[in-house]
Amino acid sequence: MKKTKEIIIDAFWQLLEEKTFNKITVQNIVERCALNRNTFYYLFQDIPNLAEYTVKLWADEIIQNNYEFGSPMTCLSPLVEEFIKHKKAFQHLYSSTQKDEFITYTNHVALHIVKMFMKQSSHYVTRSNEEKETLTHFYKCLMIGILIDWLECQGDYDLKLFVEKIYHLIDNSSQTLL
Repeated sequence: MKKTKEIIIDAFWQLLEEKTFNKITVQNIVERCALNRNTFYYLFQDIPNLAEYTVKLWADEIIQNNYEFGSPMTCLSPLVEEFIKHKKAFQHLYSSTQKDEFITYTNHVALHIVKMFMKQSSHYVTRSNEEKETLTHFYKCLMIGILIDWLECQGDYDLKLFVEKIYHLIDNSSQTLL
């Protein structure tokens, strides 16, 4: 059943790249997978349940696969790269009824990544816990704000370049943040 679940998830993300979330049907998914509807409903309650499961799975994979970081930029790069790689799908999720869940999981991923960076960075060792929490919150909010702005603008600017510029400006303007 694990393989079947993966096939359904892949089909869902393919369809999400092609059309809005609200236009995807169980019939679209099962036709793409060459499965029957009963198989889909055995594994998932409905499409919103599938969406929540896949976004959580995506978030967990980013966290698991990216635990060694060198700077705030490199620690958030995996998140930025995923958004760029699946631009249409994320735009469709962001503009869907699953928007809140999508933002919640993205927020969770960004927070975890920044916390992992903070634990490993020698720049933060001498900081008080309050300073560490403030900086963690700042970097998480910065990244989430940038990602949401990018989605709101329909991805009409180079996200990776913009994030690189932001961190360069922060790094050059205030070494006390780092």
